[in-house]
Amino acid sequence: MEQGHAYEGFRTEVQPALVSKLDEFHLLGYDSVTVIELWDFLTKKKWRKTKEEIHLYEIIEDILAVKVSDFISFATIESYKTAEFSLNDEDELKELLK
Repeated sequence: MEQGHAYEGFRTEVQPALVSKLDEFHLLGYDSVTVIELWDFLTKKKWRKTKEEIHLYEIIEDILAVKVSDFISFATIESYKTAEFSLNDEDELKELLK
């Protein structure tokens, strides 16, 4: 069974910061981003290496410092990782080579 992220215990406490960052994303035209996707970015990218003794203000600072471009790059790479694509299908190969 997969264990949660080391900072998962802070998630409810930092919810207002997550919502604030999503509001910023929405103002910039990225309406489809969710709290879950933002948290996923933070845990997989920003907090890949965890600190043993981290303070709440450091986590909030990290959340508020997220750049839209960093999130979009991460989301694009993640979508490539999960995309099912086979070169065995001739139609898909033709579509790729257009």
